[in-house]
Amino acid sequence: MSQTQPLQPAVTATAAQDFKFPQEYFFPAFFTRQTNLATRHAQLRTWTALVLAYARHHRLFRLRLSEAAESDLFRNRRLERRLQAADIRELVDAMVKDGQAEYLTAGAGAAHPDGGQDVALLYWRKPEEWAALVEAYVEDTGQRGSVLTVYEISEGDATRNTELHGIDSEVLRKALNVLVKRGKAQIFGQEDSLGVKFF
Repeated sequence: MSQTQPLQPAVTATAAQDFKFPQEYFFPAFFTRQTNLATRHAQLRTWTALVLAYARHHRLFRLRLSEAAESDLFRNRRLERRLQAADIRELVDAMVKDGQAEYLTAGAGAAHPDGGQDVALLYWRKPEEWAALVEAYVEDTGQRGSVLTVYEISEGDATRNTELHGIDSEVLRKALNVLVKRGKAQIFGQEDSLGVKFF
């Protein structure tokens, strides 16, 4: 799968309605930067939990900061309030610092119009957790010693009813690299046709 795959499609207002937002999302102050440090820290923790829960619910793996302020996640149309772009950036920076997100630094579309990084991977499940799921899938399907392509793992019919189906290619690569470091897999081939041998 190409490294320049398109981002996840935007979630429409109708699709977002089946996600249960926490009560804080309906308080105008939640969208206002808090000046007290303890309150601000709590606000960032709550926003982080919301972002990860929303991403997990919709299986979103990437967040494009230049478009985030318009999404239902950061814009409450009923309150006519939204989180400002600078606050979204600070939130994602905090998530990166805590290992709950990671900026993409290479590839098409990774730069923000202001020159900063624009796309972040959201770790509602960390690469180590995805690695455990890949390893369990390989074990459960008797494919140890086999070679699978990255495409087969993320888009193949055999994974259709598993958590692995539809996984972002970059997140999958990070999970596979965890297995490589543990001596349980070897990656080979070209970017658009990577193969993985499992041991």
